[in-house]
Amino acid sequence: MLRCLNDVINVRYALSGVVLCFAAFANAQETKPSESAESAPAVRPFIDDSAPGWRSLVEADFTKVNSADDTWTWVDGVLHCTGKPVSVMRTKEPMKNFELVVEWMHEKPAGNSGVFVWTTPESIEKLTEAGKPGLPAGVEVQILDHGFTEMMKARGQKTDWFGTNGDVFAVRVKMTPFPPLSPNGSRSFPRKHLANGHGQWNQYYIRAINGEVRLWVNGEEVSGGTAIEPSEGYLCLESEGSPIQFRKLRIRQLP
Repeated sequence: MLRCLNDVINVRYALSGVVLCFAAFANAQETKPSESAESAPAVRPFIDDSAPGWRSLVEADFTKVNSADDTWTWVDGVLHCTGKPVSVMRTKEPMKNFELVVEWMHEKPAGNSGVFVWTTPESIEKLTEAGKPGLPAGVEVQILDHGFTEMMKARGQKTDWFGTNGDVFAVRVKMTPFPPLSPNGSRSFPRKHLANGHGQWNQYYIRAINGEVRLWVNGEEVSGGTAIEPSEGYLCLESEGSPIQFRKLRIRQLP
């Protein structure tokens, strides 16, 4: 039944011919945190996340893991993350099959963050008990600003092992990434480069069904992986060194 559901969803998107429309952005300059949520144009979703079964993820859905008390702050429906320390917060309940929509915006160049899918309870327990910086085991859907590439180049370091448009990769779990692949074969690189830079909002649509994770960036599918084990766990948001904002988190849990 789940496989049929996945097929139906795939067919629906193939036949829909939905066109993603974006509001025009003024420029690529850094947006002040006080202005971002109020004045930044909305990202119009290419799916109907108001359909039956969808709900908002709010403060009450999440709990602290190894972040500081002030790492995450909810203000008027927008989730602000300081980026410090390197850590995550998780949903209170584990999840199996679901669709997720989230909008995000890096506040500074070279920002780094991510969404962890099917995070293992064991790794969460270790991080919680230690209370120190670190990241869990699971599938990371990376949120990396384009400026990260320039920063690495300036440091004389390689830049071929990562992308800034929606890499998907396993962190201490099993996954077969979709091509194109990173040089060592561990990451699914995005087939298209669609992410906006810092100071501009982006939308991720993540579909996690039957051991398979697929990512759409601003309306187009770009990367993912299959044969993921385990295929159930916590949903986490990542703090990794730079301020970022999240908004319009919407989820639909599936059978």
